[in-house]
Amino acid sequence: MQIELLSPAKNVDCGIEAINHGADAVYIGAPQFSARAAAGNSIQDIETIIKYAHQYDARVYVALNTILNDSELPLAYKLIRQLYNIGADAIIIQDLGILELDLPPIAIHASTQADNRNLEKIKFLESVGISRVILARELSLEETKHIHENTSIELEAFVHGALCTSYSGQCYISQASCGRSANRGNCAQYCRLAYDLIDGDGNILFKNKHFLSLKDMDRSEHLEEMINAGITSFKIEGRLKDMDYLKNVTAFYRQKIDRILESRIDLESSSSGKSTFYFSPDPQKTFHRGKTDYLLHGKKDDISLFQTSKSIGEFIGPISQVGKNYFYLNSDIELNNGDGICYFDEDGTKGFYVNKIDDGRIYPSEMPELKDGVKMYRNFNHQFYQSLQKKSAERKIDVKIILKEIAEGFCIEITDNKHFLSLNKEYSKELASKPEQVVENIQKQLSKLGNTIYSANEVTVDISQMWFIPSSVLSSWKKEIVESFDILRLENFNKLKEDEEIKREQRELIPTDYYKDKELTYLNNVMNEKAGNFYRKHGAKYIDPAFEILPAQNPVLMQCKHCIKYALGWCPLNKSNDIPEFIEPLYLKSKDKIFRLEFDCSNCKMMVY
Repeated sequence: MQIELLSPAKNVDCGIEAINHGADAVYIGAPQFSARAAAGNSIQDIETIIKYAHQYDARVYVALNTILNDSELPLAYKLIRQLYNIGADAIIIQDLGILELDLPPIAIHASTQADNRNLEKIKFLESVGISRVILARELSLEETKHIHENTSIELEAFVHGALCTSYSGQCYISQASCGRSANRGNCAQYCRLAYDLIDGDGNILFKNKHFLSLKDMDRSEHLEEMINAGITSFKIEGRLKDMDYLKNVTAFYRQKIDRILESRIDLESSSSGKSTFYFSPDPQKTFHRGKTDYLLHGKKDDISLFQTSKSIGEFIGPISQVGKNYFYLNSDIELNNGDGICYFDEDGTKGFYVNKIDDGRIYPSEMPELKDGVKMYRNFNHQFYQSLQKKSAERKIDVKIILKEIAEGFCIEITDNKHFLSLNKEYSKELASKPEQVVENIQKQLSKLGNTIYSANEVTVDISQMWFIPSSVLSSWKKEIVESFDILRLENFNKLKEDEEIKREQRELIPTDYYKDKELTYLNNVMNEKAGNFYRKHGAKYIDPAFEILPAQNPVLMQCKHCIKYALGWCPLNKSNDIPEFIEPLYLKSKDKIFRLEFDCSNCKMMVY
């Protein structure tokens, strides 16, 4: 079974570095219609990444995962054709109206925005030609395993990065509040704001807390469990993140996955080549809001971070002593000038840069009011950041090279254990004047592959006598066979893709009655006539328009497995603290915005109105 590490690409440079740092695939935003509107890329840039990735048998998936209006469908169709023509390996979609277009045989992945959270929905998506589903982040291992055991579709799951508080594709708080649709790629991130929590009598229970903001996902300790549950693609979130985050987190998961692959003969990487890192990856040393495995093993108390929605980095220790313009830390972690430090007080998050360190005394750029015992975090590691600004990884494909003697000259062979190529060269043989240097010189010349994607881990010389072959001739043969090997490997990669395309073209897709007797509300995000036709083809009779077209009356704006009462220890089904008296409903207030909370305890779900 092939296992894929899938990394985000904010732009062409990030895409290339993701591959260098060990990604088996990258996902990147199309020029338009990406669920991260600020992370669109030109067709030319996407083609550059595709050509680079395909050298390593790595894949490139392009996100067109917004819902579309009727006027946008022709342009989306044109984009998909262009992406297919430049060799994109899949498109990621939310709007199922796209399936009604005359599509080329490109693989189609159902975005997590398509609300992929139960077996029946995923079986339906498989039946209509979807190649892969990106599972809802909220699914547990048991739910994932159940889906895997009852479908044949590829399963992709997030393993790291920022968490949407609401089920993806089911969040309308931004559209309702300021006209910026998350389903159209313009989320205003209301879940990251600070709110007051107010009860039904208007009493303020808490002030200025980030009640809808979650920690970041980190499932790095559970990768093998996820593989055993049926996940084959491990996705890192972050198409808006900077290069240092991309390099660090990709390298971290590459090392984690490689250790699993080395221990199991039934698993292999989905791409070729190994990355060498010139730094020690650590997710806490770049953007990091704390970590949670997020419901993978059921509900826990550690998924929210009410104090801040910003990066807190790594915990470095408590303050042990405060001086006039310096302080001491009880910590074994070495700080550096220029590091960013943050901490929490009753007013929220505070921070400063380290100006100087002298004999254990830490001098801030501006001395804040500090107290003994305050926990300190480093959210900007200056030295680590600098190490990532230069070349921090190199990816090479190991090959074996053999030089053999044949009657008319020599034969040079190259293999990477998946591909093999030989090249016969006619050459007049003459004995070397320094026979003791022949083998060493041949090995030295043929192993010099520095400007290629290959590394010669073994060079074998099989000759009957110590023949003289000039270094220039050996270099010429090496250049010729490496260039031919590039072509062979790419041809084989493209043949594999063509075989996959033929299977997709030959597959018979039969209309279903999946939506029979179902009333499609705004939650189905139907924004164009093609989408309406798609749902009617599969049994739908009544279809409400998308919220972006016609806002529903008293709509639920967010559906969350995160629950504020649970996080505060006020869950009536799981009491961990004495529950204070308050009048429901509860409300969240931020400036002029007020949202009502509703709690469905039987389904362990919180709704925001």
